[in-house]
Amino acid sequence: MGAKTGLLVCADGDAAGMLRQVGAADLVRTKAMLRRLYPGCEIDECEGSNLSDGVYPPQGTVYAASWPGVEVVGDQSLMIDSPSELPEHLVAASAGRRLVLHAMHSVVDWLAFAVWEDGRLVRSLSLSPDSGVMENIGEPLPFELPYWAGDRPADIVPWPGEEEEPYALPFHPLELSEDALRALCGFVQEGRPEPDDVDADAIRLHGFHVRQPHGLGSAPGQEAELHRAAAAMEPPRFYTLGPDGALIERSGP
Repeated sequence: MGAKTGLLVCADGDAAGMLRQVGAADLVRTKAMLRRLYPGCEIDECEGSNLSDGVYPPQGTVYAASWPGVEVVGDQSLMIDSPSELPEHLVAASAGRRLVLHAMHSVVDWLAFAVWEDGRLVRSLSLSPDSGVMENIGEPLPFELPYWAGDRPADIVPWPGEEEEPYALPFHPLELSEDALRALCGFVQEGRPEPDDVDADAIRLHGFHVRQPHGLGSAPGQEAELHRAAAAMEPPRFYTLGPDGALIERSGP
């Protein structure tokens, strides 16, 4: 699997059902939404994307769309290890509605998702094999139950020559991640599409460059992103030159 997401969806009801009915998103309406969600930031238009490709924009770019009843934002800064720590102004903007956060990073098998109802967090889950369960708040949602019951065990194939070791979690986070994305937003990144899935390729998102005000720190997800990238790197290896000029690996600096 090779999917990454940093996605926020706010809807008056079932986001998947509403996304099946949307047309072209109004640019003025979408800009107004971004000004609410990124107060004080510099926002400039750029090339857009679609819902399938726009869930993991380049750093500093946001793909977004706003329709009556449903809004979508794709932004790397939404990739936070503890979804319950989503900035308060983002949660407050969803008052009276359902808010869904979905984030995953395939390099380190990390998944995080959360659901708020009228500003109240009802479910949050974040886990990866390296870090374990980082957050588990609320009762599991129906699509999660087969995983926690042991019906969807991780099927890991070891590299040739390597000894098979038990996976660090009872299921594979990326498999649950795709089921969460379908259940909460109506589409998947990888896997076989189902007949009633949202046609994410057909939903256009406007593009924006969003810059933090001068002097502010990094966006919420950037530190977590760096941590995940570092965790995925192999330990450093050190070499010295042998008498014949060949490189010889040594145990330390």
